[in-house]
Amino acid sequence: MPTVPELAAMIDHAVLKPTQTERDVVDACTLARREHIASVCVKPFYVPVTARLLKDSGVLTSTVIGFPHGGQSPEVKVTTATTALHDGASELDMVINIGALIDKDYQTIEREVALVVGLAHASEATVKVILETGYLDDAQKAIAAQIAAASGADFVKTSTGFGPEGATVEDVRLLRQVVGDRVGVKAAGGIRTLDDALAMIGAGASRLGTSSTAEILAELRRRRGEV
Repeated sequence: MPTVPELAAMIDHAVLKPTQTERDVVDACTLARREHIASVCVKPFYVPVTARLLKDSGVLTSTVIGFPHGGQSPEVKVTTATTALHDGASELDMVINIGALIDKDYQTIEREVALVVGLAHASEATVKVILETGYLDDAQKAIAAQIAAASGADFVKTSTGFGPEGATVEDVRLLRQVVGDRVGVKAAGGIRTLDDALAMIGAGASRLGTSSTAEILAELRRRRGEV
């Protein structure tokens, strides 16, 4: 079982619901600074305030590109990424063009990922490519993960949390098998308990996306006898 700091360092705390406000962002940043989590992931509009609140904390500002359906053109995704990086984001969670993948238009996926990755890496930022696995069969998941890894992504990520299905142990295991140790695997969507988190880590996840950070870490402290 991980220590609390070890698990906290794997968590991207999500503040992405349509109804969440700046107050939610402030509360998330307070939690993040206290627990020293990996990042706070916010909607692009809230990147400036998040970056300001997390300055010098060691917690990264993360945002989403092409969220939640991935249907924008590569050029629009690049524009969004450019603005986010300028505003202070250091991690970009980018949704692939799901329809293009299903159409087997792999060139579009390669191009959009490579463009965003090139831009991000020039700013020493990280890119996590969201596959939205709930819409895909296993062959499509594998192809998408291969393309993302080959195009320079730092992570492949299961889900937005707003699709038909969140992270599953089976999908995390599949993605880890496909990408090996070349890139990270982020599990996101439906991770609400410590057992959920531990199951994803056991399957190969190296990062977790959740809005239940406080509850998960509190349960870990209880199990470790630290409260």
